[in-house]
Amino acid sequence: MPVKLRLQRKGRTKAPFYHIVAADARAPRDGRFIEKIGTYNPLTVPATIEINRDRAYYWLTVGAQPTDTVHAILGFKGILYKKHLQMGVKKGAITQEVADEKLAAWIEQKEAAIAKRRDKTTEDKRKFDAAVDGNAKVRAKVAPPLPVIEEVESETAEETAPEETTEG
Repeated sequence: MPVKLRLQRKGRTKAPFYHIVAADARAPRDGRFIEKIGTYNPLTVPATIEINRDRAYYWLTVGAQPTDTVHAILGFKGILYKKHLQMGVKKGAITQEVADEKLAAWIEQKEAAIAKRRDKTTEDKRKFDAAVDGNAKVRAKVAPPLPVIEEVESETAEETAPEETTEG
């Protein structure tokens, strides 16, 4: 039985929410599945992904084929990196401890980047709400008065005075 890791759509019209499932490749998209391994909500910024890493790794090791979107999700969450490191352990290129350290450091870095993005989004929302809250904004800056230069004014007054002409 060929197994696929794929998305199963939930949610109402124009508000998608997905379950990440291991299902028989011949089953319909929203039909029967073998196991639910996570959820994916694309409407949040950044997208919310909850996944059981151990079960997703298990399904990859027994030959389940992920769809394109699930493949991207697995890469984003570090499951494909874990599989890559485990192949190195199996071949003897690195030890299990080194692989675990590399994976933990990678996940920590990724989680920090996600938290930073989430904080930036929250700050942007706060700034937007403040900008469109409906209250009139008062401008506090007033331009300083220009200095008066007396010499320039007296010269210009002489130049602009009409000259008297005598006719005779």
